[in-house]
Amino acid sequence: MEIDDYLRLGQIGIETAVLVSAPVLILGLLAGLAVSIFQAATQINDAALAFIPKIAAAVIGLVLFGHFMINRIAAFTTTTFQQIGQL
Repeated sequence: MEIDDYLRLGQIGIETAVLVSAPVLILGLLAGLAVSIFQAATQINDAALAFIPKIAAAVIGLVLFGHFMINRIAAFTTTTFQQIGQL
């Protein structure tokens, strides 16, 4: 394998990491933003109030996008293992 092949494999790995983590992170961000707006409007400053909805959003994201995430990771792993024979 040439250096271009390794760079392409690294690029695909980074793309996979971003695509797999994005749904959970975005839902957590939206939940955190909603809680922050609620806290600012009601002037309630409780750390647990911000923590619980973020966990719930992450779990919902894993349930909704888990199949996509597993398929994406499996495809990357399969591609990577197929490249081993070319070394």
